[in-house]
Amino acid sequence: MSDANLVDDLQYLTVGQGEASRQIAYIVRSRSAKATGPTLVWLSGYRSDMSGSKAIELDNFAAENGFACLRLDYSGHGRSGGKFTDGTISRWLEEALAVILHAAPDRILLVGSSMGGWIALRLAQELAKRKDGPKLDGMVLIAPAPDFTSDLIEPNLTKKEKASLAERGYFEERSAYSPEPNIYTRALIEDGRDNSVLKGVIETGCPVHILQGMKDPDVPYQHAMKLVEHLPADDVVLTFVRDGDHRLSRPQDIERIIAAVRGLVR
Repeated sequence: MSDANLVDDLQYLTVGQGEASRQIAYIVRSRSAKATGPTLVWLSGYRSDMSGSKAIELDNFAAENGFACLRLDYSGHGRSGGKFTDGTISRWLEEALAVILHAAPDRILLVGSSMGGWIALRLAQELAKRKDGPKLDGMVLIAPAPDFTSDLIEPNLTKKEKASLAERGYFEERSAYSPEPNIYTRALIEDGRDNSVLKGVIETGCPVHILQGMKDPDVPYQHAMKLVEHLPADDVVLTFVRDGDHRLSRPQDIERIIAAVRGLVR
């Protein structure tokens, strides 16, 4: 699927009620009649969307092998409605869960990039509480950033940023990936504490493959090692990419990601 075809395949799901209602854009690629295996679910990172190169390549892999694939844009991202500054981990988790339950696959494999890795881990926890959700077959986490608000942002806040949070409810930070600055709200940071996963054992109940660049300027590779310590009950593979950055979007990086997905699917 190319970016040119993206709009034609869009569907929307209303999530939330009243003033909290927002239209969430998603795309479902159906499984071929002869194919077996889980539905691949793409979960983007902070300020990223389902039209990025890794998401497109995952969909291409699904198409070539007959797998089902589900992608979505969180509110305030991509083609979904809602304000970005209203976004929190709880809000984006609610949207991802709603779209998955609406699509109703019987089995899923979550592929989460950066913040999407945090959403994936929270989805595993939420799905484990339900009887009506899909079975989680595995996870591929790309430069996962669980608890990034409390572990990576809060400890490094400057006096100016703390003052901005207190006075304006948010602070801005120059982005290395966009001319527009990153915006971090007080609501996002406070809600992040409520969604912390690095505070005890995380039981996903499935195999997990983590890919982490060692030259990642946003999520240090030590953070991936910390995550592994919280996954003692799972079959976990951690792959370090010595010269890899945060995005892991080079052709050789995408090959590694697809290989990790292929390994869990089979």
